[in-house]
Amino acid sequence: MKQLFDKISAACSKSITTTYSTSFSLGIKFLGRHMHAPIYGIYGFVRLADEIVDTFHEYDKAALLAELRTETWKAIERGISTNPVLQSFQTVVHKYGIEREHIECFLDSMEADLGVSSHTRDSYDKYILGSAEVVGLMCLRVFTEGNTRLYDELKPAAMKLGAAFQKVNFLRDINADYNQLGRTYFPGVNFRHFSEWEKQQIQQEIEADFAEALAGIRKLPASSRGGVYLAYYYYKELFNKIRAVAPEKIMNTRVRIPDHKKLALMFQSAVRLQLNML
Repeated sequence: MKQLFDKISAACSKSITTTYSTSFSLGIKFLGRHMHAPIYGIYGFVRLADEIVDTFHEYDKAALLAELRTETWKAIERGISTNPVLQSFQTVVHKYGIEREHIECFLDSMEADLGVSSHTRDSYDKYILGSAEVVGLMCLRVFTEGNTRLYDELKPAAMKLGAAFQKVNFLRDINADYNQLGRTYFPGVNFRHFSEWEKQQIQQEIEADFAEALAGIRKLPASSRGGVYLAYYYYKELFNKIRAVAPEKIMNTRVRIPDHKKLALMFQSAVRLQLNML
């Protein structure tokens, strides 16, 4: 029965999400139950592409990513794939009307990681658009459940939230990106002499993204507001921890929030949501 394969495909995407990201997994639990599978489907797909470019070092990454791109479009055009991750993703694409250009933009940014080691402001903005902002828009399609007016209204905020998450990740992962993968995402920053002034400039940009994103979160339907706010709350706490760390330490360590602290943040965000303190 195909329904069984669909169930297994959804379970595969869920397993990818829970294995790779405890923070997003917690956030998904706070969404309406009917939104769990589609968000797992989106995360499973973007995680698969990200792993190809970030960790498959002993293999031909360009060939693997090209194959993923081809198979993604085949899955969407046919309405089925024997790859469980793509089967789960194409189901979400068709059900919620996720735009082809968003998927293409995302894959273009993943491809850029294979050949671009540093960025200008223009290429950085383009990379953020593809790697994070359009992913926010994919999720927003699910959160707004066919309400086109609300989707259009919240698009800027959803993009800013995705951008904020990505930029926090960049700050957190400078050590791995720069020292292990040879990448520098932030334009015009000398990471051999990363200064407090440069760090402050990046942080101001992230703070502005978070502020605009929060205004949009407040307008989300109740079915999605709690989960998105939890993800926001977690990333804001991570950002605050990074802000307190000196630039030279950022270059040599990975700031993280322990799992027990994540549970505390989950409780705190739930209380704030209940008391309408967003």
